[in-house]
Amino acid sequence: MVDVLPLVEARLSTALGEPDARAAVTFLGTDRIEVLRFHEGDVVRYASLGMSAHPMADPTAMLADPVKGPRAELVLSVRAGSADTDKVLRPLAVLAASPQVEGVVVAPGASLDVGEPLWPGAPFSSVLVGEPGGLVEDLALDDPMDPVRFLPLLPMTPNEAAWKRVHGAAALQERWLANGTDLRDPARRSVPLDAGAE
Repeated sequence: MVDVLPLVEARLSTALGEPDARAAVTFLGTDRIEVLRFHEGDVVRYASLGMSAHPMADPTAMLADPVKGPRAELVLSVRAGSADTDKVLRPLAVLAASPQVEGVVVAPGASLDVGEPLWPGAPFSSVLVGEPGGLVEDLALDDPMDPVRFLPLLPMTPNEAAWKRVHGAAALQERWLANGTDLRDPARRSVPLDAGAE
């Protein structure tokens, strides 16, 4: 079995530069999850490393396939300086461990909730999983392994998360786009969501 994680870290470094900090979190019964921090201008990016070590298994499957299945890492981008966003390391590791802990398959369009602010004073406790391929290209692995996809996380306010449950991820992303929402603003307000707010 190929060790996927060195390849994943190399892909992250190629796309985002060398990490300037890293932290490791281990949850009972799971492999270690690292979170790497990258700075690019006024944007700080946090990327999980460890989630892709195993494929995500369909929770309804009787037996998890140790080789085949979707693999992913999570990437969160926020503007630096206006909030203590480094405290997001543990919540991000919790989300990255969720496939191992809860048997969930993390995919674009999904909502993930940590049940507490992503960092102190954050107006967000959940994220929308975005489409991969923009910031960090998929990492192809040898057959029959699926590629590693790097999934951007878009913080959602509680109102946005509730609205997304009713209307869907695409509708929320359209609303963000229509309002010119800065999804990297760590203190942004909820986008207008009432029917008349176009």
